[in-house]
Amino acid sequence: MVGQRGHDTVLGTAGTSGAGARPVTAEPGAVRGAAPQPPPARPRRPRPWALRAPRRMASQVLLVQLVIAVGVTALATGLFLAPLSDQLDDQATHRALAVAQAMASDEDLAGDLLRAEPVRGNPVQRSAERVRRATGAEYVVVLDRQGVRYSHTDPALIGRRVSTDPSRALAGHEVREIDVGTLGRSARGKTPLRDADGRVIGAVSAGIRYESVRDRLTGAVPQVAGYATGALGVGVLGALAFSRVVYRRTRGLTFSDIAALLDEREAMLHSIREGVLALDGQGRVRLVNDEAQRLLGLGRPRAGEPDGIGRPVAALLGPGRLTSVLTGEVAGTDLLAVRGGRVLVVNRMPTEDGGAVATLRDRTELEALGRELDATRALLDALRAQDHEHANRLHTLLGLLELGLYEEAVDFVTETVGSHRATAEQIAESVGDPLLAALLVGKATVAAERGVALRLAPGSRLLGRLVAPHDLVTVLGNLVDNALEAVGAPGPSAPAGGEDRLVEVGLRARGRTAELTVRDTGAGVPPTQRELVFADGFSTKEAAPGRGGRGLGLALVKRHAQRYGGTVSVAGAEGGGAVFTVVLPEALAAPEGSASDPHEEEGR
Repeated sequence: MVGQRGHDTVLGTAGTSGAGARPVTAEPGAVRGAAPQPPPARPRRPRPWALRAPRRMASQVLLVQLVIAVGVTALATGLFLAPLSDQLDDQATHRALAVAQAMASDEDLAGDLLRAEPVRGNPVQRSAERVRRATGAEYVVVLDRQGVRYSHTDPALIGRRVSTDPSRALAGHEVREIDVGTLGRSARGKTPLRDADGRVIGAVSAGIRYESVRDRLTGAVPQVAGYATGALGVGVLGALAFSRVVYRRTRGLTFSDIAALLDEREAMLHSIREGVLALDGQGRVRLVNDEAQRLLGLGRPRAGEPDGIGRPVAALLGPGRLTSVLTGEVAGTDLLAVRGGRVLVVNRMPTEDGGAVATLRDRTELEALGRELDATRALLDALRAQDHEHANRLHTLLGLLELGLYEEAVDFVTETVGSHRATAEQIAESVGDPLLAALLVGKATVAAERGVALRLAPGSRLLGRLVAPHDLVTVLGNLVDNALEAVGAPGPSAPAGGEDRLVEVGLRARGRTAELTVRDTGAGVPPTQRELVFADGFSTKEAAPGRGGRGLGLALVKRHAQRYGGTVSVAGAEGGGAVFTVVLPEALAAPEGSASDPHEEEGR
């Protein structure tokens, strides 16, 4: 091909074109016959003399402050020098006018002007020179109404017309101006010369060399510049001190770093599944993320409604254990608190400015699982005990049969089966909800294993349909567990055993209101603690191994009662022990065919 031959010819020429020539080799991967590729461009090195804008926030603030300080100093100096020049010009023209007025006030000058001729050595010339030397003026010129000079510093100009317009002075006006004449630029003052009758017969003009005014202005510049330099130095020192403070406060970050940190903080706070609440030194809320709003029941702020930022946490959440933990009145780690039926684990970390950051974790489901696990363990223990008891009863029954005591064997079986069946049948006849009935049957089995008698109080009857059975199961289960622990707890006033170890449950319906009572024969609750037992985290018992703590059961009971608009109370029982009473309005569903109640719908 033509392209191929051309390429080979070039290679051959390059290889034989002189002793020092090097053969041209193709680049690896290059297309034969293609034009040679230009060498890759070298990266540009940064020029050492190039100015770079500072990146750190403190350096940028310092640069801005220095620019502002220099600009303000230059502007102030200019604003000071500009009127100073005008003031010096005004002073010079006033001085020149004063010299002219002093010359014109000479009583003999008007007569000498009328009698003398405009020639050298006339009386007017001698008087004017005397005044000029006495005042230090550059010139003192006396002229008649035709503008002819009768005196001048240069005698050759006497008898000639003045170079500037004297009409205003000859018209009876005093004149102050900066003008250029035969002697150059000067500050001038002109005044009319009058005779004894007050008629204007001429004018007197005095001038001060303008270089002297400029010298005064130039002499003031170094002093002003010194003051400006001192002020600029103070401003620079202040800017340096402020930049150091900014550097320490911002930890050397740049504006882009701060913006990135803010974006990352917002993304992190609103994406984590833990509630974060930040307080300032006065206990006001300054940050709350989405999860904290959900856990605390604050909800998302609507348009025109406050979101809680800036409000004291006590006013936002109300008094209680949760507020005490957030404000630091209760110290510790992994503290438990109840908010709106939720069990929260709270940790509080103080900050350097006197505030604090608190994290909130929802432990409601974990607590529920823990209680279910406790119930399952208790049921397993009860089943294990029943298995042993069942084995003992089978052995007893076998012995009676081997001994031929058949009637005694029948009586033994009837008594054993009938006691358990009687308890279950009694509960089923008195409690209409299956969940509540199953709870009581299970608690009775656990109580029997612990050697505690659990029975229904006389007259107990709750057959209506419950609006929220799980809420009543929670309330009654916590009360029964608390009573079983109280009866089984050792103490000076604890029952010794047998029939004295009793838990009695009462269930009654009054219209749509459910009333629950749980009485135990334990040590009771002292009168001073009957309000504290319902507080979050309060307990008279030590925490069990593997559990997060106590003091939540009765707090949950109170929260559920408050949700229904009901009450919970504790009192002393006759013969010792305690009686817990819970009243839950609107806990029972309306009869079929009646109008639905808004409270019922809310409970569902």
